[in-house]
Amino acid sequence: MQLTGWFLWFILIWIFIFAGSMAIGGFFMFRKFLKRMPKDDGKSAMDWEEYYVNETRHLWSEEEKALLEDLVSPVPELFRDVARHKIAGKIGELALKEKVDKITEELIIRGYIQATPKRDHKFLRKKLFENRIDVAPYEHLF
Repeated sequence: MQLTGWFLWFILIWIFIFAGSMAIGGFFMFRKFLKRMPKDDGKSAMDWEEYYVNETRHLWSEEEKALLEDLVSPVPELFRDVARHKIAGKIGELALKEKVDKITEELIIRGYIQATPKRDHKFLRKKLFENRIDVAPYEHLF
């Protein structure tokens, strides 16, 4: 059987789409695998993130949770849960280091800036501007 014409092109395009999809999926799976690898202290980055969230869960009020939810709203729905958890972990880390009694707006903004990749800082600035939050005190964190 000889492949010619439109069916040949269909098969070739399908092969490239399938191989590309597998490569993209593999890339993200490998990144997740690397984040789960234990560090020198025996815990992975994701283990520490979970620890900080659980240790500071009682410090969050509804107002602060609503602010965090509003700040992560620009993140696409597919990635929002992961982003929220990562940011909450960073905020929890700062809260434990500073031994605070409750999570404050200032702490949320500092943690959010530190947990956000540099490439997304322009979106973060835009969201803070929309919420009428002055970024001048946090300029050194950008």
